[in-house]
Amino acid sequence: MSDMRLIVAGAGGRMGRTLVKAIAQTPGLVLAGATESANSSLLGKDAGELAGLGANGVALTADAAPLIARADGIIDFTTPAATVAFAALAAQSGKVHIVGTTGLSPADDEKIAQAAQRAVIVKSGNMSLGVNLLAALTRRVARTLDASFDVEILEMHHNQKVDAPSGTALLLGHAAAQGRGVDLKTHAAKAREGYTGARKAGDIGFVSLRGGSVVGEHTVMFAGPAERIELTHKAEDRIIFARGALHAALWARGRSPGLYSMMDVLGLSDF
Repeated sequence: MSDMRLIVAGAGGRMGRTLVKAIAQTPGLVLAGATESANSSLLGKDAGELAGLGANGVALTADAAPLIARADGIIDFTTPAATVAFAALAAQSGKVHIVGTTGLSPADDEKIAQAAQRAVIVKSGNMSLGVNLLAALTRRVARTLDASFDVEILEMHHNQKVDAPSGTALLLGHAAAQGRGVDLKTHAAKAREGYTGARKAGDIGFVSLRGGSVVGEHTVMFAGPAERIELTHKAEDRIIFARGALHAALWARGRSPGLYSMMDVLGLSDF
């Protein structure tokens, strides 16, 4: 089989540059295009040079449509509005779309689900193997422990992150809710301030910290009577997210259109 031709969306950003570098290091993959927003000062720049690889002849462009038409898929860690637009383009030509974008609204999710009727979309709040294993463990532990154990999710990221709770924290929250057999929408406690009263039984709490250059740290805490269980993942380099996304792209190639998750990619759906 020929190399899989991938486009990196947001190739001028930190995650985009990491993806460009990871594609160059991964057998079976080739960089087929690189995009940036229409108002970016990096348009026209060489993606390889930006990633520290040296010139590779792939210039950043704001016009993704012709790139997607000629490629096998697109890797997308951008913004909700851009991701919805990329999903529509992927659907037009039945391509693979790997979505690592966070901060998506329910309306965004619905549009992506509609696009997945014609595109192969893998969407996850976190693409790393470790985090998805953590989510699977969270679901299992939540299913095993009784309601006397309160669930709290603590996350910390760098000071430039714009959404909270993080997509990973929400991924873990959904895993805990699935384990408990409840809907996260009605059980999430995302802010506490002032005289709140006692903790509401069954809540899944979230705490978000921001500072410095932290790539990502997440802890799921099960606090019960006289004992506490903590599951923790610490990301040390964005390369783990890039590798996971590329693994997902290779897995998605040739599959039927649909909306998949990293749990599907890693075979953890039934864990």
